[in-house]
Amino acid sequence: MRHPILRQFLPNMTLMVRCLALAAPLIAAFVALPAWADPVEDFYRGKQIRIVIRAAPGGNYDLYSRLLARHIVRFIPGHPTAIPVNMPGGSGLTALNYVADVHPRDGTVLAMVTQTFPLEQALALNDKLKIDIRALNWIGNMSDATSVLLTSRASATRTIEDAKRRETIIGVPSLADASAWLTLITNGTLGTRFKLVPGYTSGPNMNLAMERGEIDGRGTSNPKAMFAGGSERGADGRPLFNLIVQWGLKPNTDYPEAPLLSDLATSPEQKVVFDFVGRVASLARPIATNAAVPPERVAALRRAFDATMKDPEFRAEAERQLMEITPMAGEGLAQLVTDIVNAPASVIEQVRRAVR
Repeated sequence: MRHPILRQFLPNMTLMVRCLALAAPLIAAFVALPAWADPVEDFYRGKQIRIVIRAAPGGNYDLYSRLLARHIVRFIPGHPTAIPVNMPGGSGLTALNYVADVHPRDGTVLAMVTQTFPLEQALALNDKLKIDIRALNWIGNMSDATSVLLTSRASATRTIEDAKRRETIIGVPSLADASAWLTLITNGTLGTRFKLVPGYTSGPNMNLAMERGEIDGRGTSNPKAMFAGGSERGADGRPLFNLIVQWGLKPNTDYPEAPLLSDLATSPEQKVVFDFVGRVASLARPIATNAAVPPERVAALRRAFDATMKDPEFRAEAERQLMEITPMAGEGLAQLVTDIVNAPASVIEQVRRAVR
C-alpha cells in the first residue's frame, strides 16, 4: 500500500517524466549546436581585414602597421586574414578619408591615424580635415612613447641652447606632420630657430638627407631604430646623433641628455601648452576602425588588440625590430582623443598662439 504523500505526488511525477521525455530531442539538438555559433566569429570567418597604412613603405607607420597585421588576426574571432595597403598622401588624410568615407563600416578595416589629427581638429588648423576624429572607433594605441628631436653628429646644433642661437634645418614629411607641429610649438614657446623643410616621404629618406648634410635633423618616436645594431655610438665611440628635446607625457629615461619639453617651461602659460602637447605626442601609434561599426565587433577588435600587445610572439618580433611597445587600451585612447579635441577654449588659444 502506497504512502498517502506518495499517492499525492505520483501524478505530478508522472507528468514531469513525460515532459522530460518530450523535451529530450530539443535538449540534444541544443547541445549539438556548433561551438562557433557566435555572430562575431561567424562574421569574421573567411573575411579579409584591410590594414590601411598612411605612409610609404619603410617608415615607422609602415613597420608598426605590418607588425600588427601579422599578429592581430590570431586573436580576432574567426581568424580573418590581413591585407596591408599603403595609401600615402596628405600627411595621412588620404588613408583617413578612405577608412572613414569609402570602406564599408563593418569592422574589416584598421588604420594607424596621424597623431596630430586631434590637435588639428581642436585648433581648426586644417580645412581639409572634414572628419570628426571623435567619431572613429578607437581600437588601441601601440605606443605612447615620447617623440625625440635629434640632429646628426655633424650638425653644429647639439643642444636646445644651440637651437636658440642658430638656424637648424629639420626635415619633415609635410608641414602637417606630427614632428612639424611639435617643432613649431617649440619655436613658438622657447625661441628656438628650427627651420622646417617638407617633402621627405619616409624615415629612410630623412636619414639619407642627414647623411648627405641636406638637413640637420628630424623627429622620431622610435630612436632605437636609427641606432645601427642597437648602439647609440659609432665605431669611433662618438654618439651617432645629438638628442635635442623630447615631446611627451613622460621622459624616456634611455635618453637623459634630451630634456622633456614640459620640464623647460618657465611660466604657467607654457606649462599648460606643454602638457597639452605631451598628450598629443603620446598618440604615437593610434589604431582605429571607422564609425558606426557594430559595437560587438568593436569590442572584439579591442580585445584582440589587447591580447596581441601581450603576446610573447608579437613582443619578440617587436624587440627584434627595435620597436617600442607601450600599449594603451581602446577605451582609454578614445577618452584621450576626446579630451584633446574638447580642451578648454583658453588652452586651445594658448596653443594656437604658440604655432603662429
